[in-house]
Amino acid sequence: MTWLNILYIVIGAALVIWGADRLTEGASSLARGMHVPEIIIGLTIVAAGTSAPELFVSLVSALKGTADLSVGNVIGSNIFNTTLIVGCSALVAPMVVAKSTVKKDIPFAVFASLLLFVLCFDDMDSPHLWGNEISRSDGLILLLGFMAFMIYTFHEAKKEGLMPTEEELEDNAELPKDYSHLGRNLFWIVFGLACLIFGSNLFVDAATYVAHRFGVRQSVIGLTIVAGGTSLPELATSVVAAYKGRSALAIGNVIGSNVFNILLILGLTAFVHPLRIMGITIVDLMVLLVSIGFLWLFAFTKYYVSRREAAVLVGSFVVYMCWLFYLL
Repeated sequence: MTWLNILYIVIGAALVIWGADRLTEGASSLARGMHVPEIIIGLTIVAAGTSAPELFVSLVSALKGTADLSVGNVIGSNIFNTTLIVGCSALVAPMVVAKSTVKKDIPFAVFASLLLFVLCFDDMDSPHLWGNEISRSDGLILLLGFMAFMIYTFHEAKKEGLMPTEEELEDNAELPKDYSHLGRNLFWIVFGLACLIFGSNLFVDAATYVAHRFGVRQSVIGLTIVAGGTSLPELATSVVAAYKGRSALAIGNVIGSNVFNILLILGLTAFVHPLRIMGITIVDLMVLLVSIGFLWLFAFTKYYVSRREAAVLVGSFVVYMCWLFYLL
């Protein structure tokens, strides 16, 4: 029975990742047929698509009463992104980081991490997290932060001339719409969404069973297996982008995902169902803050993440994983 549930974890993760890819591809193709500008597709559909695994797994976890899986998924995914994904990508090819990313985007990711840290302690006098709750009002604060991030992102894109002008939008509106693949695109959107929902349920149920079976805290399962599984799209995207010399895409994918995870995913999940923290510790939150701080420091010094700095990030991830399993 245990091995069967481990198989379910693998199948569930594969369905979630594949479903997110199909949903994103179908939505992007549909948007292109409607002549929606590429920059808007990238800032919305593609960005949300890579975070869809974390969203569905976290939401399903919360609704099933396993809040530690949900919170651990987000915190673990961000640690995974910042340390292992950036580290592996920079080991493949040292990453050049744009000044705008260092001065604008990474600080927003630091702000999101600090905001989560504050909200985790906002109704407690004790330094321990046990029993604290990320409430609906906390979720609303995170969602408002996400709205501010999206407004800021679109504003910056417009200021840098990346957004289409009103004349270009009018020209696009006059172009004939392409409905030739409408049925196929709608099919992939619906089918991808179904895979996300079914895969998330399968993944969460199996991970919960394994946690209970071996006496492992749900928070540890969330911080490791669940976080690693839902972060696979970002890992693949960033490593391939770094290998092809597109380091800006690789680092942008990680930073955008970190902001989405905390502000949108945790915000929406807490707003739908308040999250009571039982197994997440201050060490986990500190690792979250320190990891994004390391990345900011490395990128700020020379607008560049070297292989040596990448080794530090990967090493930090290994030490953190050893710490988690030491506590089992």
